[in-house]
Parts: sequence; structure tokens; C-alpha cells
Amino acid sequence: MEARDILKRPVITERTSEQMEFKKYTFEVDTRANKTHIKQAIEEVFGVEVEKVNVQNYKGKFKRMGKHAGYTNKRRKAIVTLTADSKDIELFEI
Repeated sequence: MEARDILKRPVITERTSEQMEFKKYTFEVDTRANKTHIKQAIEEVFGVEVEKVNVQNYKGKFKRMGKHAGYTNKRRKAIVTLTADSKDIELFEI
């Protein structure tokens, strides 16, 4: 997998905006990517040093529409902590 295939999109909410002060950034990532893949992708795409990667998996929810039933897509979220001397990611600059 290439670095741009691993990172799907940034997750921007009130909570993640508050965490950016502590150099913690949240991304939705590919479900097959592990912590090492995510760390290498962030360092390659943004040119920063990653200290730690935390990963959360979300199962798909059961949804029903009339007689049709199924599950939503499962997701994987990564919270990336940058080193203290690393620069901020410009994608999140306001």
C-alpha cells in the first residue's frame, strides 16, 4: 500500500481540535493498515516525526430500510502523537 492509500481523511471535531494543542492529530485510515504503516505514511506525507500511534476499530452498525437490512462500513481511526520538536501539520492550521 502507498502512503496516500493508507490515510483516508482527517477527522475534525471539537475534541480533535482541542487535542491538536498537544500535537495529537486524528485520521481515518485503511482497515488493513497497522501502526507501523500509519507511522510511515504520516512521516512521508507531512514530513514530521511521529512519537506514538493509537488505533481504534469501529464495527459497522446494523441498519434497516424497509425490508432491506445490512451493516454500515467498518472504520479504523488513528490518533497520531508527534514529537515535541516536530513541526505542526499544516493541514490543520486555521
